[in-house]
Amino acid sequence: MKLNRIVPLLALTVGTFSFSNSAQAEIKVGTIDMKLVFDSYSKTKDAEAKINQSREQAKKELDERLAVFTKAQEEARKLNDEANKPELTEKAKAEKAKILNEKLQALGTLQREVQEFQQTRERQLSEQSVRSRNTLLEDINKVIADKVKAAGYDLVIDKSGQSLNAVGVLIYAKDSFDFTAEIVAEINKAAKPEAKPAPAAKK
Repeated sequence: MKLNRIVPLLALTVGTFSFSNSAQAEIKVGTIDMKLVFDSYSKTKDAEAKINQSREQAKKELDERLAVFTKAQEEARKLNDEANKPELTEKAKAEKAKILNEKLQALGTLQREVQEFQQTRERQLSEQSVRSRNTLLEDINKVIADKVKAAGYDLVIDKSGQSLNAVGVLIYAKDSFDFTAEIVAEINKAAKPEAKPAPAAKK
């Protein structure tokens, strides 16, 4: 690059920097701890309780299937021991071997069913968790959007966010920028059912 091209470019850069600083001074910035908001939302606890209930039910059903499989596996082992007894005739051994083969085939089918059940229930629980989380975040983001619009924020940063290096995105911000507590109070206020008026006393 020629020298006479450098000076105008430098002047333009300095001018742009000065303009950016001037504009930045007028930007209203807010910070919020989204993790704290999510964890503090009363509906989050309800959603977690439902998921845990579904998880416990899935575990119960899986344990029942595993118990059936274990019993069938033990029966197959006993049949195998009987089929290998030296005192049995060849005909008896052949009959035992036939029964054992049928038992092993049934056992393989049962094992696949247990594995498929486990995979299906894990997928269902994962989908339930994602749907629940998305619903909660929609509620939270709506309250935040209303707050941002009403307060006239130009920029809002999530304090709980992390970079790819697992380092907090926000290094420093004044405490006065934070409006997490306001959002927590607002979402829980909106989540509370309206109190029904007490019935009038009979005369």
